[in-house]
Amino acid sequence: MIRRTRVLIVDDSPFMRMAIRRILTTDPGIDVVGVASDGVESVEKVLELRPDVVTMDVEMPRMDGIASVKKIMSVAPCRIIMVSAMTSEGATATFEALEAGAIDYILKPSAENSMAQKQFKEELLRKVPGIASVSSLQNHHSSLLASPDTAEQSHLGACVKRRIECIGIGASTGGPVAVQEVISSFSASFACPVIVAVHMPRAFTAPFAERLNAKCSVAVRVAQEGELLKGGTVLIAPGGQHTTVVRTAAGLVVKLSPATAPSGVYIPSVDLLLSSLSESTNGAVLGVILTGMGADGFKGMQQVKSRGGMTLVQDQATSTVYGMPKACIDGALADTILPLFRIGPTLEQLIAGS
Repeated sequence: MIRRTRVLIVDDSPFMRMAIRRILTTDPGIDVVGVASDGVESVEKVLELRPDVVTMDVEMPRMDGIASVKKIMSVAPCRIIMVSAMTSEGATATFEALEAGAIDYILKPSAENSMAQKQFKEELLRKVPGIASVSSLQNHHSSLLASPDTAEQSHLGACVKRRIECIGIGASTGGPVAVQEVISSFSASFACPVIVAVHMPRAFTAPFAERLNAKCSVAVRVAQEGELLKGGTVLIAPGGQHTTVVRTAAGLVVKLSPATAPSGVYIPSVDLLLSSLSESTNGAVLGVILTGMGADGFKGMQQVKSRGGMTLVQDQATSTVYGMPKACIDGALADTILPLFRIGPTLEQLIAGS
């Protein structure tokens, strides 16, 4: 008999608790083992029920979602999905919860928007089983004392001689924290343009860029149509649409386009971004794939490799979800595989030597 995923629902709204329960019970592989109406009760229920996954509201009485995540991760770590409001305030709180140990988030739909309600249902039924399979809840810094791999170092020595005109980074589940880890390690003199695609809703992109800009030595902002890629600047692909890069007389320029089929759930598309970078730089690109569910980025990394570009992938031990990195590694597309804490310094090393 297959073990069902045990879920605890935490929300101060009886309506939302009922709505989430109704959705989750349509999956025979999910067992809703309990509900909690605030953060204090959520900690008590986690200790009592030991769920596999917790869906966590952000705004609650007595103890809010962020404090709840911190407490749960300190006393009984488990997989937590934030259920967040589609506002800049909701985005900021969500990023704080992710830093505290939550794995992913889903946007809370408005009662009037049937499309948002449908998307909420689909994401809930996709993400709950998805993060239930996450085997480790260890912090990505846990490998900090790991010794460098000799072959890996040798390979980097060969790669450092290749020209890099731009770096493209892709991520999904666990991506906001992973991207911050990488970008915050760059020095103010980091000279290569960087463009990042994380699967993220439109309302969250600007707060994410602002958060990174406040924490990083390089400038970070949301990519704009027609913007020129420049050294010392990291551009974040805006949510709700796709971002590609084209070559013009002025240099590499951002092009934004509507998110339409057959791109599916991956918006913005890492595949489209990396493929366009490979073409516009004629292979003088470094593609980076970080933690994430699914396989977005695989086709883009194929294009990077086929044009002679460089590829770097996060390792399994430090990935929140190993899906996107694993797809590239299994497909023999990774020139280098590194723990998260080494990716930023390695990029700095590669750029300095290119």
